[in-house]
Amino acid sequence: MDQFSAHLDRGWDLVQRGDALAAEQSARRALELDAQSPEAFNLLGYAAAMQGEFEDAIEYYRTALSLDDTYLEAMLNAAEVYIHPIGDFDSAVDMCEQALELAENDDEVVDAQLLMFDALMAKGEFDAAKALTRRFPAGPFENPNHTFLVGRALYEVSETDRALPLVESVLAAQPKHSEALYYLGLIRDEHGEAAQATEAFLRSRELDLELLPPPWAMSREAFELKAKAAAASLSPEYKQFLREGEVYVSDVPGVEVVVDGVDPRALLLLDGVPGDGPDDPPKARVFVYQRNVERIAGLMDELEQEIVAALEREITLAFVEVPPSQPADRGLN
Repeated sequence: MDQFSAHLDRGWDLVQRGDALAAEQSARRALELDAQSPEAFNLLGYAAAMQGEFEDAIEYYRTALSLDDTYLEAMLNAAEVYIHPIGDFDSAVDMCEQALELAENDDEVVDAQLLMFDALMAKGEFDAAKALTRRFPAGPFENPNHTFLVGRALYEVSETDRALPLVESVLAAQPKHSEALYYLGLIRDEHGEAAQATEAFLRSRELDLELLPPPWAMSREAFELKAKAAAASLSPEYKQFLREGEVYVSDVPGVEVVVDGVDPRALLLLDGVPGDGPDDPPKARVFVYQRNVERIAGLMDELEQEIVAALEREITLAFVEVPPSQPADRGLN
């Protein structure tokens, strides 16, 4: 193996270990040997994204594509960053369309389609996303994770009958696949099978608790301070419905509330408490679930923003009266 290839291989090995800074150094050493290497710029982009440098990551991916406009992997990596956290869904769709023109096998097609699906859903283009699912390859898929991801996408466009056999096939091969168990619970719940749904949710919850937290995860005490800061930052129209100072943190919802119907991956729960007097409106204590917020946020810097958004959403659903002429899921401004 030549020195250039050795640097690239080491870089991707370091990526797998979660050492983004060392992976970046390997990419830069590769670029010292070949300053026009799209593969090295792609690795540099991936390492930058791991470190939260998303605009830099896009620049590196774009450089890789300027050097090789058929580089499908760089297109897909760029699309993923455009979707989250940048939120430039049009650029993500454009990258996916280019990738689909180049895809040579079902695995490459599904990779691009799944990212395009996420971008369309994020844009609120439900019908377009649902139409895209009809173009998914029939499978079986060489990549086992594609089976789950296609099943999840089908669930999200209400194609539960098509999603169920895919999710079940994942669990037949991997009984401890927590994501598949969670979606099995969602599907069973939609089918009115409450007991089976609860069983799947509880198993998924147990497996989620066995996973290591992300390397950037805060201590419980630090996370609680951030959760309280998020509640304190709400505007008065939201904050009026919360009991001052009553923000509590746990890893995930307790077994007892999951059995009562709470989503095991809920970000938070509002527990209504009567007012102090007959004329006082009810207010809520807040229970925030650290592992679930971390999963959604993906980065430490996003934690407080996710908690604020969840609080505004849940307060609106629980306390704000919506006039009949307004859609039930409207937000407050």
